[in-house]
Amino acid sequence: MTLTVEDTDRIIEMAWEDRTTFEAIEYQFGLKEQEVINLMRREMKPSSFKMWRKRVQGRQTKHEKLRSFEKGRFKCSRQKQITHNRISKR
Repeated sequence: MTLTVEDTDRIIEMAWEDRTTFEAIEYQFGLKEQEVINLMRREMKPSSFKMWRKRVQGRQTKHEKLRSFEKGRFKCSRQKQITHNRISKR
């Protein structure tokens, strides 16, 4: 499979996002987890790849089966609503 520069950039962006699963990347681009890892290794500096790999390894939110929530974004119970462009204080 040949990826465009835009596709490669988007895959890297999705791989860095904590809440984007490898399954979502596979669904959208057809790349399995190992292929994403290989792409990241190829496209990033060695130090950046090591940092990313350390960050992603064991992270539950990167694997759909390990997630503790079904879908949507996580919202902290202490998070307040934003009113009139001002963040409400606790």
